[in-house]
Amino acid sequence: MTFSLLIAQLINGLQTGSVYALVALGYSMVYGIIKLLNFAHGDIIMVGAYMVYYAIASFALPPVVAIILAIGVSTLLGVTVEKVAYTPLRSAPRLSLLITAIGVSFLLENGAQLVFGADQKSMDPLITGSVMFGRVNVSYTAIVTIVVSLIIMVLLWFVVNKTKAGKAMRAVSEDMGAAQLMGISLNRTISMTFAIGSALAGIGSVLYLAAYTQASPTMGSMLGIKAFVAAVLGGIGSIPGAMIGGFTIGVLEALVAAAGFSMWKDAAVFLVLIIVLLFKPTGFLGKKMQEKV
Repeated sequence: MTFSLLIAQLINGLQTGSVYALVALGYSMVYGIIKLLNFAHGDIIMVGAYMVYYAIASFALPPVVAIILAIGVSTLLGVTVEKVAYTPLRSAPRLSLLITAIGVSFLLENGAQLVFGADQKSMDPLITGSVMFGRVNVSYTAIVTIVVSLIIMVLLWFVVNKTKAGKAMRAVSEDMGAAQLMGISLNRTISMTFAIGSALAGIGSVLYLAAYTQASPTMGSMLGIKAFVAAVLGGIGSIPGAMIGGFTIGVLEALVAAAGFSMWKDAAVFLVLIIVLLFKPTGFLGKKMQEKV
């Protein structure tokens, strides 16, 4: 493998990893607040991707309008799922919430097949063109994807750590009962967390379409699983950890594919996850939590 090919594969890996990272951020936020693994998160990305496709391909709307529509619909869907499926079970055992999340995922996936059809929908690229860095040809899509994901990570870190809403999120995450006693609205804080996480899923759907230009009812399944792996790998609940985990998985997949083992790239991702968890169960940046009694 030449040096220029290696750099090109690393950039491709960072582009794919940026999408994983955005989805992983949504996983981390929801888990950090209510300790729920929202397996329907990947399917929200699928819905967002269809919104972009139909807005551009069927209604000839400008890409900017399609992007805003995808983010808006994804946000609304995420909040609706939280209110309808998760809020009634908030005091139920955690296993009940997990099973419900899996059920919502199957509902969205099969509902999309009924509404949109089971075939893949292809569209023209959202972003075209490329630029040369030395001998490496880098697409504008890759540049936009990586830059957008880094900007969102910084903004999200600022919101969580430097704003009143972020303080409410951290308070609910630390002690839900005590946060309520301090006057923090539990329902509003959890809904806001789902809204932000689902908006990130909407942005992720746009970046995914920019890279692969096709949408299908099952596209969110493996994407969601890999994003969950990224969140666990980086330390679920950690914003920088989600980004590091996403980049790690994306680069790993690109290098495995470049080495001629593209059929094994999914297996390599889960193998690395097992190895990391054996030696550091909390992930790269996760912290071991001690419960006081």
